Amino acid sequence: MIEYIKGALADVTPAFTVIEAHGVGYGLNISLNTFSAIQGKKEACLWVYEAIREDAYVLFGFATRKEREMFLLLISVSGVGANTARMILSEMTVAELCNVISSGNERMLKSVKGIGLRTAQRIIVDLKDKIISSGVAEELSSTSGQPSAVLVSPVKDEAVGALTMLGFAPVPSSKVVTAILKEQPDMPVEQVVKIALKQIK
Repeated sequence: MIEYIKGALADVTPAFTVIEAHGVGYGLNISLNTFSAIQGKKEACLWVYEAIREDAYVLFGFATRKEREMFLLLISVSGVGANTARMILSEMTVAELCNVISSGNERMLKSVKGIGLRTAQRIIVDLKDKIISSGVAEELSSTSGQPSAVLVSPVKDEAVGALTMLGFAPVPSSKVVTAILKEQPDMPVEQVVKIALKQIK
């Protein structure tokens, strides 16, 4: 079992990163929150979840243990897969998600692509007590800001690439991203993707 991977960041995009450790490049799927935490760095240590299936072996990386713990709680809920959990953690920080669950805010969970009313209700019912017993709810009192640095590479291409990796078609993704950047051309890529996730339905 891989607990964490520490090494040089060989490649970083809003949805995927490659960490080189001892001559091996590990490809890890990441959330926007993890992307925000590691962008601009030369090295990183990511906590790992291994998704082992008959047809694939996929690694998910998290900048903090709390985010991984929340990810594990989310995928324990019936109907919530790894990619859906990553999308939830791309739209909300762990602290924000804890607040949404503890307050029973179905509307906020339903705003996430792929989450319907029943799944939102199931997440709240299943995890309301678990976020407290697991210690993840300590994030309730945390505050987290998003970095505002604009990436060197074109924001539009990065954002569309991230949305494509998250499962959205390139053409509608491009249209939504273009519309967002027309109104706010200086917006950083992670914020563009967060807004686009709410608009692409």
